[in-house]
Amino acid sequence: MSIWEYANPKKFMQTSGVLLPWVTALAVLALGVGLIWGFFFTPDADRFGSTVKIIYLHVPAAMMAISAWTMMLVTSLIWLVRRHHVSALAAKAAAPIGLMFTVIGLVTGAIWGQPMWGTWWAWDPRLTAFLILALFYLGYIALWAAVENPDTAADLTSVLAIVGSVFAFLSRYAVLFWNQGLHQGASLSLDEKENVSDVYWLPLVVCIVGFVLLFVTLVLIRTRTEIRSRRLQALLTRERLA
Repeated sequence: MSIWEYANPKKFMQTSGVLLPWVTALAVLALGVGLIWGFFFTPDADRFGSTVKIIYLHVPAAMMAISAWTMMLVTSLIWLVRRHHVSALAAKAAAPIGLMFTVIGLVTGAIWGQPMWGTWWAWDPRLTAFLILALFYLGYIALWAAVENPDTAADLTSVLAIVGSVFAFLSRYAVLFWNQGLHQGASLSLDEKENVSDVYWLPLVVCIVGFVLLFVTLVLIRTRTEIRSRRLQALLTRERLA
């Protein structure tokens, strides 16, 4: 069995229909366990107080904002190379979800930054790159809406996904490039000095798993909706031409 079989809309609809209830249930379970564990059963930090618990929303959201754009990049490249419509529709479906995660990351980052840095916003390299990534999400969504021909829209947005990947990369690694930034290092790191303690680390991992499953759930739902919408438009076009 080839992975390219799932580029067939009928095959994708059949497989995603089977997977969706399971992925949805696992997402609800992981998010429920992770957030309740993190917000209600972990202690306040000595240095940061209860504010530290914002990491259970901020870190997974920021990771998924970047991962969503990476997924859009991969599916856009597949579209450009192999012209599989499901991949283009999956990229289109992922954009509003990625924007949602980006907004959550920006808002929770501001909530964290105000007591830690004394300001809601700073032109820190990672924060700035993350804000630009949000603008790329908006531009990507707007471009899909502005171009009537779906194949042309897929071509143009695929190019935009490639360009925007630069800022997705910078959002992830800006701290390594510019050490003078206010943003702290990674909460999950192979370096024990940077990594959060186990009491926060374990529920954070559960939250990250929950956010990943939530992303998969929403992408499957929205991609299925896009396929149905494309089929409906095709039927309406045939009726007008008949």
